[in-house]
Amino acid sequence: METIKIIIEKSADYYDAYAENCDGIYGAGESIEAAKKDVLKGLELFISSRPKKDLPAILQGEYEIVYQYDTQSFLNYYNKIFTNVALERITGINQKLLHHYSSGLKKPRFKQRKKIETALHRLGRELITLEL
Repeated sequence: METIKIIIEKSADYYDAYAENCDGIYGAGESIEAAKKDVLKGLELFISSRPKKDLPAILQGEYEIVYQYDTQSFLNYYNKIFTNVALERITGINQKLLHHYSSGLKKPRFKQRKKIETALHRLGRELITLEL
């Protein structure tokens, strides 16, 4: 199964969404939800407007969609679930710096982005094994 990676980034006015590994698939919206819907609609239109033989190889079989957020977009999208206090606890990055990342005042270095991603993946693995 192929993977289509959709990048979601915050621009000045909108959230932009585009396929990193398949040219011609774009979307935008005032929110991340709207950008996701728009890029999926763009993908649908892209596929329906071409004969199957003219589609890129990645779209000719089964595929899955994976979303990659820039740090600012992620922090704003999930701010009702992950407060800066909670993120500080699981990442070790102080709240003030997380606020700077979410507001766009600062962009995290690669090492800081990986630290956030690793902490979230660790939490996800822990939650998957949980039973109530």
